Amino acid sequence: MVKLLVKLALAALVANAVWRLGSAYLQFYRFSDAVSQAAQFGPLKSRDELERRVMDLASQYDIPLSGGGITVKEDERSHTIVDGAYTKPIDFAPGYQYPWPFSLHVDVPNLGTPQSAPDR
Repeated sequence: MVKLLVKLALAALVANAVWRLGSAYLQFYRFSDAVSQAAQFGPLKSRDELERRVMDLASQYDIPLSGGGITVKEDERSHTIVDGAYTKPIDFAPGYQYPWPFSLHVDVPNLGTPQSAPDR
């Protein structure tokens, strides 16, 4: 009977850890998808506006991203690239938190035309 209770308690701890880590990754993937959608129209906004939008999305998705934790740039292939990283504490067991690192890299082709481009 005691052996069964220990196995059940261990299974509950593992299930809790998987649930918490899975929830954090689901939140990260939703945030990453929203950043990807915002970056597709990067040329229609200035770099600062896009950075502010990413920070707004971070607060909307409860992502602990600091102001200096993100970079936005455009390359010569007309792609918008957003890079960032943050660490989120995950409660794996009662009283035990582990700082789990997340790394964001979004590289999307631009779908809009820049505001400075002449109309055709």
